[in-house]
Amino acid sequence: MSTFQAPKGTYDLIPPESAKYLAVREAIATPLRNSGYGYIETPGFENVELFARGVGESTDIVTKEMYAFETKGGDKLALRPEGTASVLRAALEANLHKLGNLPVKLWYSGSYYRYERPQKGRYRHFSQVGAEAIGAEDPALDAELIILADQAYRSLGLRDFRILLNSLGDKECRPVYREALQNFLRGLDLDEETLRRADINPLRVLDDKRPDVQKQLTDAPLLRDYLCDACKAYHEEVRELITAAGVAFEDDPRLVRGLDYYTRTTFEFVHDGLGSQSAVGGGGRYDGLSEMIGGPALPSVGWALGVDRTVLALEAEGVELQLPASTSVFAVPLGEEARRVLFTKVTELRKLGIAADFSYGSKGLKGAMKNANRSGARYTIVAGERDLAEGVVQLKDMESGEQSAIGVNEIVAELESRLG
Repeated sequence: MSTFQAPKGTYDLIPPESAKYLAVREAIATPLRNSGYGYIETPGFENVELFARGVGESTDIVTKEMYAFETKGGDKLALRPEGTASVLRAALEANLHKLGNLPVKLWYSGSYYRYERPQKGRYRHFSQVGAEAIGAEDPALDAELIILADQAYRSLGLRDFRILLNSLGDKECRPVYREALQNFLRGLDLDEETLRRADINPLRVLDDKRPDVQKQLTDAPLLRDYLCDACKAYHEEVRELITAAGVAFEDDPRLVRGLDYYTRTTFEFVHDGLGSQSAVGGGGRYDGLSEMIGGPALPSVGWALGVDRTVLALEAEGVELQLPASTSVFAVPLGEEARRVLFTKVTELRKLGIAADFSYGSKGLKGAMKNANRSGARYTIVAGERDLAEGVVQLKDMESGEQSAIGVNEIVAELESRLG
């Protein structure tokens, strides 16, 4: 047994379970690639100030959950706790917004890190697929991203998820609401830290999950009652476009995302089969984030979907993904000449895109056939000295059990035809 174990709150993805995660990532990425989103990959760590400014210094992510450290050279860095700030930083650094084709549409996939209390569905290392549309203020973009996420989930077979939708207003109308909410919160029985948070960003208090806090928030003012005419019109158009696309959603006037940069459209995908960690993804519009991190005004919108929680949601619904077989053909050589011949045939099959594997090591027929069964291969090729002397190999259909002799020089074409 190994002396070392995965750090607390993390996990290893191991076959065959890892195939589910790859399938989920691919399902989420496919509608994005089909809609003009290009792939971007950013470093696993960034300047700590990028997240302090962008995510927000009053958020739990920055104050409690971020893995921050100082390098030997004195640089203050942090493992990325989310993807949007990093992607926007990379887009600005590469001047993608100056190429004249706005919005810049990007998607990404990777690992993120937060120092949280580990529980099912909440890890210190987790995986997300995200999408960002940078540089355009258009309700159709907000609607597009919500529709694409819905499409991705449904392509996986998920049905029991809900889309929650709200508007957080903008710099014109949110300050009025902020003041009204602060006045309300100051009259509650809240601890000092929560009151301090209310002074910095009162909307974050609405996101507090503690029952004793939520109980006191029942009569809190709602942001929708403070929206300016422009924000009302914008939000209504988002709602109309989503509805026209046949995507069901629920208006949730209390929905507040946990990051400071959101404006106007905000949404969350929740699955009631996951218990307390019901959010499988979410996002919204963040028109001021570029300026927060030193860039020009670039209205933008995006989301991130949790791969880990999506897998848990699939399990909760009992959805079995139709995963491609990792091995279609398994070769079992009996003797040195057969090893040379079958290894060559396996290589030819792989070049044709057929998943093929080989019985490595000095195993007898019984042990090699056990490996063939475990591989999940549809067909097994077996050859010994007598077979090769006759110019044939034995092809066994692992489903029906039928076995037939096929010419050595015909086996590749035969398998290509059968597996077509």
